[in-house]
Amino acid sequence: MTALLLRNCDAIVTSASDPVLHGQDILCDNGAITAIGPDLDRDIPAGTDIISGAGLFIYPGLVNTHHHFFQCFVRNRAELDWTRYSVIEWLDRIYPVFSRLTEECFYHSSIVAMAELIKHGCTTAFDHQYCFPKHAGSRIIDRQFEAAELMGMRFHAGRGGNTLPRSEGSTIPDAMLETTDAFIADCARVIEAYHDPDPLAMRQVAVAPCQPVNCYRETFVESVALARDKGVILHSHVGEGESPVIAQVHGMRTVDYCESLGFAGPDTFYAHGWELTHDELRKMAASGTGVSHCSEPVYLVGAEVTDIPAMDALGVRLGLGCDGAASNDNSNLMHCVHSSYMLQCLAARTRDDPVPAPAAFLSYATEGGASLLGRTDIGALQPGRAADLFAIDTRKLDYVGTRHDPISLIAKVGIGAAVDLTVINGRIVWRNGAFPHLDEGALFAAAEDTLHTILPKTGGL
Repeated sequence: MTALLLRNCDAIVTSASDPVLHGQDILCDNGAITAIGPDLDRDIPAGTDIISGAGLFIYPGLVNTHHHFFQCFVRNRAELDWTRYSVIEWLDRIYPVFSRLTEECFYHSSIVAMAELIKHGCTTAFDHQYCFPKHAGSRIIDRQFEAAELMGMRFHAGRGGNTLPRSEGSTIPDAMLETTDAFIADCARVIEAYHDPDPLAMRQVAVAPCQPVNCYRETFVESVALARDKGVILHSHVGEGESPVIAQVHGMRTVDYCESLGFAGPDTFYAHGWELTHDELRKMAASGTGVSHCSEPVYLVGAEVTDIPAMDALGVRLGLGCDGAASNDNSNLMHCVHSSYMLQCLAARTRDDPVPAPAAFLSYATEGGASLLGRTDIGALQPGRAADLFAIDTRKLDYVGTRHDPISLIAKVGIGAAVDLTVINGRIVWRNGAFPHLDEGALFAAAEDTLHTILPKTGGL
């Protein structure tokens, strides 16, 4: 692997909590950052790729902690507009569409999602893949890892699943159901095949049953047993409006239900959490259970604005996620940093706790995400950590008046365009509007052709 030197950078944001460095260099080799400081070009490996940092603001790569890549094939659909339906009605309409997806759909939609993430500075992505139509076969996660290798993405696969049939109260079509035994067996298979616990790992796996309302109790119990045995992360949807249903069925709200099953702790994080009470957040902080906050769906659901100030004040571990493209319509985590901050500002007057500073939202998207994924080798720019970063050329009219505060820039001002450089594991995967080693036009054509095997070109379902 060729060493990479970013020389004399205008600004280096090593983390959201450290001072910004100006006029310094970053040297990357063998997938890691080896040095940060001035005049590093005096002693570099032969053949090092040198990039001028003039005008560049350098940031740690963003860490996306919740997504559903497959939903990129079901977005911008007027007939599925959230404003026309309740959540349950929406799920009833969209799940039958999900059940049509083929193995090729999962592969190409993963490429689509990862490409957009990379273009906007994301270097590590966690995907919660819970859709397993019976006709699509058993190698969906395998194809996602294949896509990640093609794109150069650091990828965490959340092997999800649904086991409770509609006849017993779930929203899941029979075509997407698995048994608990089959779900756990495939989790074990993909962990054995792909999970790499070593520093700088490009592949990891989490056990991630979809959500308590769509799974049997035993599914969660067996998930905990497997994850703890294999030393991998646990994940699910929690606090997304389902607590009254869980209380009716199990006699307690979702957080207490999950804790009673052992589905909580420093190796566990939930997605969303917008309906959680302060008492539930205190329990999560005490257990170390984290939350992936997905701001974009909050606009669509419109029920409550997730109480990030309370989570932050209570010490709940926080990361950010795009969520699925059927409830977001994009895979742009950079935009989520800005929208998360602005959404909290909107809700601030009804809250006891102040809105965290803009820098905190950058932290959630970097170090916070690394914490949720159980990693200490990503999320900040330091020697020994992964060479995952992105750069923005600020020598544009867009940034006049903003350049004095690089740390707050993303959350407060927002970045409307693609970044100028994305580096993952020391390799340039996006630069100056192109993927250096890929034909984006060919990838687009293949994805479009695959999409139209399940949905017509003219719209409609």
